[in-house]
Amino acid sequence: MTDLTRRTLLASGAALPLAATLPRPAAAEAPMMGASFARHRRFMIGGFEVTTILGGTTPREEPQGIFGMNVSPEEFAAVSEANFLSPDVSQFFFTPTVVNTGAELVLFDTGLNGPATTEALAAAGYSPDQIDIVVLTHMHGDHIGGMMTEGAPTFANARYVTGQAEYDFWAAAGNEGFDANVRPMAENMTFLGDGQDVVSGITGMAAFGHTPGHMVYRLESEGAGLVIFADLANHPVWSLARPDWEVRFDADKAMAAESRRRILGMIAADRIPAVGYHMPFPAVGYVDTGRDGAEFHWVPEAGQLMG
Repeated sequence: MTDLTRRTLLASGAALPLAATLPRPAAAEAPMMGASFARHRRFMIGGFEVTTILGGTTPREEPQGIFGMNVSPEEFAAVSEANFLSPDVSQFFFTPTVVNTGAELVLFDTGLNGPATTEALAAAGYSPDQIDIVVLTHMHGDHIGGMMTEGAPTFANARYVTGQAEYDFWAAAGNEGFDANVRPMAENMTFLGDGQDVVSGITGMAAFGHTPGHMVYRLESEGAGLVIFADLANHPVWSLARPDWEVRFDADKAMAAESRRRILGMIAADRIPAVGYHMPFPAVGYVDTGRDGAEFHWVPEAGQLMG
């Protein structure tokens, strides 16, 4: 051992007792920060850039008052326990989706209200004036609530697209939310039927039942696909996995179950990703055939879309 190395080791050793006596920072100097959550998730589907944005989240008590209304409390509790879910409270998520086709910036649903949605857009790097097209999957309040902000259109440069059957139903319903948020945009709105395109590569598909004209949208770009299924299924276990479990918010429960089974079956068979408006954020995943007594299974995206 050289003198230099010996001297270095001795010096280091001599310093240890002094270092051990120095005061350490108190744990209180690193305060609790509280729960946090990412506000957006961005990935590519072929040549389309897709971004899900968290427009809001809130707990709801007594979830069987919403899901599984036609099953016994014992069955609901057993399924919940098997899936690590509380039968007493559920966390709801509200997730609009932005698709950049390269030619248009398309927003699917507008969230609970304008300020919350524009804040989520800003966190993802967008401003409301950049939105070219707003697509309304259906017209429940948590999907149309962001269309207006303080009496003015939130997305001033956008045109609007929705299903013809959905618009016609709400236009005749005397609904306050529709009259305040959607009707003022009627002259700037295009109406679709089953199988018609918003733009090239984005096709509307009838999935009636949740509302009389509820639609889902299939993206196709460069051989890749994705389905934005909106409120077709509102929970991964209590709705998607069990299409026949009745959901309070479904207007026609039998038709909603048939639409779930048909669209989810297509997603599973085609093995393409999907976005669900109320799925746990970032709301992106896959649908597999069922297991453990369930007809379908939600598989959250786990890095497959990182490339």
